[in-house]
Amino acid sequence: MKILLIFFTFYLISGAEKHIDVTGYSGGNLLVRSFKTWRKDDAKYMQKLQNTTIITKTKHDQWINEGRFTLFHNDYGDLIIYIRDVITQDAGSYRIEVKGGRSINMTLTVKEDSCCGVSKRVMMNMGENAIFSCEYSQNLNNEYTMLFKEGKDSIEMIYSTWKKKERFSISDEKQKNIVSVRISAMTPDDGGVYLCGVLVIRRSYSYSIINTVHLNIISKVGVSRLSGYSGGRMMIKCEHPQYKTKPKYICKEPDGCSERKNPGVQDKWMENGDVSLYDDTRAGVLIVFFRELKAADAGTYRCGVNVSQYTESFTELQLHVTDDAKYPKSVTESAYLGEEVNITCQIPEEHKVHFCKEDDNHICLSTEMNGSSERNEESVFTVSISNVSVRDAGVYWCGAETRDTHLIQLNVINFSMIIIICVCVILLLIGGFILTVCKLRQKRQGDAHTKSSVWCTPQLPTIHSDYTTVIYRMRLD
Repeated sequence: MKILLIFFTFYLISGAEKHIDVTGYSGGNLLVRSFKTWRKDDAKYMQKLQNTTIITKTKHDQWINEGRFTLFHNDYGDLIIYIRDVITQDAGSYRIEVKGGRSINMTLTVKEDSCCGVSKRVMMNMGENAIFSCEYSQNLNNEYTMLFKEGKDSIEMIYSTWKKKERFSISDEKQKNIVSVRISAMTPDDGGVYLCGVLVIRRSYSYSIINTVHLNIISKVGVSRLSGYSGGRMMIKCEHPQYKTKPKYICKEPDGCSERKNPGVQDKWMENGDVSLYDDTRAGVLIVFFRELKAADAGTYRCGVNVSQYTESFTELQLHVTDDAKYPKSVTESAYLGEEVNITCQIPEEHKVHFCKEDDNHICLSTEMNGSSERNEESVFTVSISNVSVRDAGVYWCGAETRDTHLIQLNVINFSMIIIICVCVILLLIGGFILTVCKLRQKRQGDAHTKSSVWCTPQLPTIHSDYTTVIYRMRLD
């Protein structure tokens, strides 16, 4: 948001209407101090003359907002006029009034200046010192600099000639028309929108905001190193137990984290590009699933949570992807119905084994299984499934789970289970039944002294792959 704020201070003579002239800059914001008492029980309104009413007669404790126009009170109880994103069409005459008091007539002039209305975004680590700068117009070179911060229902003065908040300082390089702001030992509360201002003294007092700075506070809670194989799968669990319901994300740092991947919804699997994401609000975990790792996926990531609008916490992930043709990406196992099957994968002793069956979302989280398991001295993990049934068919994951302070990594190998149902015995029984029926019919027809004869022969398949199809032929002679 481009903001330019001019703050005019003037005194009202009791019993008389006050007229003021103010100047704003296109793309900026305008802030005017009226020195008129707010009085929360009295209605307020704002109108552009020869036009429409902007704010109707409204009562509010401290803040009345209508689009780009706002009326609120400062720490001294004065009514403040705030206009955001000034445009050339805003130029003209306005009337502002508090019920029971005299109105204020304000004439606004809108100018253009390349220095003003600039907005920037600054990312700083919590606990460090923040330094950012604002450029101002050469026309304001002899004025005093100031700093404001936008609040929920107010704009707070942070630093001025007569007010200096702890940990904040300002230096003015007048030869360069640049004011530098320093905030020491950043805390989460320091995040927000700051307005660099200049105190302009004309016929009345005024404040001119020339730059807007969106200050984001980031807190890195740890660093984890991950490794995977090109073409393989990887699941990452980023833990944020203290922020269970806060929205979570993952992004790649070399891109400036400009493209943040997040589920968009919570407690539901969502696909975002080449990854699947799950924001688990019950455990305070973001699950990130790389369906097929590529060499381009290597790099540094942030796996974080938005604590507030301008504060976030993250774990730094350093992902290394290896191209190893010997690494098994997937394995197919076959088993006959009712028999036993063994699935083996090599898992280092220091890692926890993660074995489970893929669900309808092609994700595998539950470690419940129908069978027994063991790991031998060679770190070979074996799962035995006895009395195999149709429901055992599917895709299984066998992976090594690595736990870090705020992260769980899982590299997995897919095992596709194919259940072969032998129908030979069933077919023979069916064939025998049909032969018996045919013989009984033939005997009955013979007893009836008929000339017709009936014979029936089942044509059984001779190829194993044809066991799912049986052809029966019947002919009357």
